[in-house]
Amino acid sequence: MRRTTIERETRETFIQLDLNLDGNGDIKIRTGWGLADHMLTLIAFWSGWDLDLQCRGDLHVDAHHTLEDIGLCLGQAFRDAVSDPTRIHRLGTARVPMDEALTDVVVDVSGRPYLVYQDDLLPPMIGGEESDVWREFFKSFAFKAQLNLHIRFLYGQNGHHLLESACKGTGVALAQGVSLQGQGVRSTKGSLD
Repeated sequence: MRRTTIERETRETFIQLDLNLDGNGDIKIRTGWGLADHMLTLIAFWSGWDLDLQCRGDLHVDAHHTLEDIGLCLGQAFRDAVSDPTRIHRLGTARVPMDEALTDVVVDVSGRPYLVYQDDLLPPMIGGEESDVWREFFKSFAFKAQLNLHIRFLYGQNGHHLLESACKGTGVALAQGVSLQGQGVRSTKGSLD
């Protein structure tokens, strides 16, 4: 079973999470910020994960530390749960609409962390917080998970819809990337990284 548990405590956040990549959709997320709960639930649902995540963060400051640290923990849990990359598909892609919004997401579970995040369409604020906290989340997740993640907002007008299409797309692409298939590493050089 591809499952792991992470706990992290700093002066800014306390996070506990349990991740099962081969889940049944058992999702419980409590971050203290409803929008984060909603978006993280979308990622987990569309990835096919079981995810139990609890975070107590310094939301009296803002959501930056909370989302950044969740990204770090979720990325580490993802990396630990994959553990043996020799049977995964590795690549995943999704183009997901949400009403008027459309987003492309592409992942490569390669061991080579990188983020491309083209967010010119997002409004400065979403859900009472600066929208840039989501770039920080995706950056932290991609680098800790050691995957290549590209998110490109193609068009749309509503910030919530744009972000929702990105989160659904991330889930779909991650599900493809870690889907199991044949034997051997999917790399012409014989290893990932």
